[in-house]
Amino acid sequence: MSSFWKDKKVLVTGGAGFIGSFATEQLVESGAQVTVVCYSGKETPARLASVKDSITVLHKDLRRKEDCREALKGNSIVINMAARVAGVEFNSKHPATMLMENAVMDMNLLEAARETGVERFEVVSSACVYRRNCLIPTPESEGFIDHPEPSNFGYGWAKRIAEVQAMAYAEEYGMKIGIVRPYNAYGPRDHFDPAISHVIAALIRRVYEGENPLKVWGSGEQTRAFLYVEDFARGVLEGAEKYPQADPVNLGTSEEVTIKELVRMILEISGKKPEVIFDTTKPAGQPRRNCDTRKAEEKLGFKPKFSLRQGLEKTIRWYEKNKGIA
Repeated sequence: MSSFWKDKKVLVTGGAGFIGSFATEQLVESGAQVTVVCYSGKETPARLASVKDSITVLHKDLRRKEDCREALKGNSIVINMAARVAGVEFNSKHPATMLMENAVMDMNLLEAARETGVERFEVVSSACVYRRNCLIPTPESEGFIDHPEPSNFGYGWAKRIAEVQAMAYAEEYGMKIGIVRPYNAYGPRDHFDPAISHVIAALIRRVYEGENPLKVWGSGEQTRAFLYVEDFARGVLEGAEKYPQADPVNLGTSEEVTIKELVRMILEISGKKPEVIFDTTKPAGQPRRNCDTRKAEEKLGFKPKFSLRQGLEKTIRWYEKNKGIA
């Protein structure tokens, strides 16, 4: 990363989370003065162990406006990674929960940034804003066509609301606000609880717990393009640095893979050999999900550094060492 971040006072909301912890580490390495907001607990979270002596940790409820204002005071840049996230099953069953909790946090934070005079604000949106049958690869221009994909309806609308707020605040108040739409993150420190995890983390845990047969939702023909967590975090920070405009930019990779091939790779790397059953009675999400990456390359100079296989190997090796706490 560039010298842009040196001595900058940066607040990372959700900085103790899966992706936020990597962004926090990258900021510390770049010389930033980092404050992290966590929701629960009083100690420095385990994901931040490597940088605990170099950061400030605040425990705030970002659903409360006053907590947001207190957290933002004294900071010049906000990287908003705070989110209620879950997998397809939870999202499908709890659209109102996902809408309200995410929309309230995002709206409170950007309003607090306006009130406290923050210089830059980065909105971390999501590929979940896109409709089910969007163009593949998906251009940013499709972000507000139809409803978001049904299995992510509430979360998708929450992220659309965050983007609209960013555009309105940039226009009315002249704020420097960037927007990135990342795709399908995975990697070490992910949520491995099958009740809330995304596909790669859920599959890895179930494989290592010995599930046999291994039941996979959908036909296995649905495709995804997965972004390794270190690339994800770097892309978010490059968005804040290089393109602080309320103009959405996809963060992703052109490496698209079927879920069937993904399962095969996980089993090959892990050395496990369960029978695999694809359950077509269960929801599988969008038939295809992959983004047009040209804008990220043009505006941010962003390209992923890790292939899917490289990322899976790093993730699986990490899980083998840490599965007791994952």
